[in-house]
Amino acid sequence: MKIKIASVMVEDQEQALKFYTEVLGFTKMADIPMGETYRWLTVVSPDGIEGVELALEPMAFPPARVFQKALFEAGIPATAFVTDALDAEVARLRERGLQFRGEIADMGPIRAIMFADGCGNLIHLVEPKV
Repeated sequence: MKIKIASVMVEDQEQALKFYTEVLGFTKMADIPMGETYRWLTVVSPDGIEGVELALEPMAFPPARVFQKALFEAGIPATAFVTDALDAEVARLRERGLQFRGEIADMGPIRAIMFADGCGNLIHLVEPKV
């Protein structure tokens, strides 16, 4: 069994696509209309494991909004992305205009920093200590 797709809920799929591609540097993988309002929209990381996609899920289910808002307000990340070079990645993203919440923190087996994706989610950017 393999993980093929992970998801983040987003308020606006077009805004999410712009952020995840233009700011983070991911690449659009799938963009398939699903009715009149939504689409199956995924991105991939050029540095990631081949075949693993991140779905930018529309919030069509009202309780999803409540859950996403509760996570955000509690300061809990919706997901985490991993890098082998946290300082360089943070510098690259700052150059693209991304504002981080705080500074890089030492958290035991990892170093991490958090940012908001502008779509209602907090994301942890993590570097494992080897």
